[in-house]
Amino acid sequence: MRIHQSGRNTAALTLLEVIVIIAVLVVLIGLLLPALSRAKPRSSRMSCVNHLKQLGLAARIFSTDNEEMFPWQVSTNSGGSREYRDFPNSAFRHFVAMSNELSTPNVLLCPEDKERTTANNWLIGNQNISYFLGLDAKESQPQVLLSGDRNLMTNGVPVGSGLLERSTNLTVGWTSRMHNNAGNVLFGDGHVDALSNNRLQEQLIDSSIATNRLLIP
Repeated sequence: MRIHQSGRNTAALTLLEVIVIIAVLVVLIGLLLPALSRAKPRSSRMSCVNHLKQLGLAARIFSTDNEEMFPWQVSTNSGGSREYRDFPNSAFRHFVAMSNELSTPNVLLCPEDKERTTANNWLIGNQNISYFLGLDAKESQPQVLLSGDRNLMTNGVPVGSGLLERSTNLTVGWTSRMHNNAGNVLFGDGHVDALSNNRLQEQLIDSSIATNRLLIP
């Protein structure tokens, strides 16, 4: 009885085919890397927007329980933070007053704010906060700024911690520290917009309130 053995045909890639495959991979990587680098800032921007929306919801829940007033308009005797409004380095106290309405202090930090740190609990300070507060915001005025990114500048000079009171001779804009010379803003009705320098200036002018005081952490 004869046993027939059949050999297997193996096909090896030629040098030219290997070079072509490598070239295709290089081209694909070159196309994907810019897209991935653009996706990271967009992801950070969306996280920042979500954080501000959570802040807006917390402020509105607080106001619902306090005659439509935000924490900085309510006395500390009633769970608010009004007595701290005149202290320039006390921005964090107004956020602490909303701690019951916020799930975690992590929402106080913008992912692109590399100069601030995340807090593990509500023993926080200004160093754990990325967002300013609009002290003149009211639920009855939905277009007034309630909060937003802290990377502000006036007349081209970056703003530090403290109270920024906008006047007609001040040009307000964004620095490059976060969001590439842009920023996110939370309004009194809870919606969030990404604003350029020009749109931020227009919004402050069109907010229809006599004063526009922003507390920067």
